[in-house]
Amino acid sequence: MGTVYMIGCIMTEYANDVLVSAEWVEDNLSEFESDDPAHRLVEVDVDTEAYDEAHAPGAIGFNWESQLQDQTTRDILSKADFEDLLGSHGISEDSTVVLYGDNSNWFAAYTYWQFKYYGHDDVKLLDGGREYWVENDYPTTSEEPDFSAVEYDASGPRESIRAYREDVENAIERGLPLVDVRSPEEFRGDILAPPGLQETAQRGGHVPGAQNISWAAVTNDDGTFKDFDELAELYSDYGIDGDSTTVAYCRIGERSSVAWFALHELLGYDDAINYDGSWTEWGNLVGAPIEKGEADD
Repeated sequence: MGTVYMIGCIMTEYANDVLVSAEWVEDNLSEFESDDPAHRLVEVDVDTEAYDEAHAPGAIGFNWESQLQDQTTRDILSKADFEDLLGSHGISEDSTVVLYGDNSNWFAAYTYWQFKYYGHDDVKLLDGGREYWVENDYPTTSEEPDFSAVEYDASGPRESIRAYREDVENAIERGLPLVDVRSPEEFRGDILAPPGLQETAQRGGHVPGAQNISWAAVTNDDGTFKDFDELAELYSDYGIDGDSTTVAYCRIGERSSVAWFALHELLGYDDAINYDGSWTEWGNLVGAPIEKGEADD
């Protein structure tokens, strides 16, 4: 089936070798602190306040909103901007990049998906994210690394992992799996965004035929990912086994990236795609159908 490797002290089997443990990162901090671009550690969050206070030694800090989004088009970075961002921080297309962040890697998983979209093969997530690193007393610093700039040459985009409006419409028409990873309140249409966050849609509800499978269902209490068998059982209970295209979405694409990572990378469901436009796009589209209330059994 896949790769067997160590997460902490537990042997785990996933479809792809795409997770590293906090212990592994700690053991390799000298590599991540080196100016040699072979290894790079990156913390990604919606802002860099927490990063400014404390982060893993050698970690670069990326602001998801201002650095990994095109502010004029509400889209991911263009290929040229992606190359410029990474190269200016000493990341080459051959670097082993480990990403981590808050909220069980919400924005790190989105960034992982963007790395894969632009063809970066050697990218991984730090299992458990920032909270796991900090709460388990791994080393931190407030010092920002200053790496020499390098050239970055992206090979993507790889459109096979990205969903657009027409893919959602096709899923509705053909009855393909649609995974809405938002809260039940968002799914029902009671609220438009998680409490405290800006509303980003005109209408509440969900895509017709979508099933509400929380992003958090794929992680343990400590933010680490559940094992292969648990993930497979979780999705199979909803009839999702990788045999057909599965579209994951949320509000702005970050929570759905966690589900996409579990489906595509950990379970190896190659036809899983991430709808990064998510409810911000669908809930504002003229003529796009929605449903309200609980999911059908």
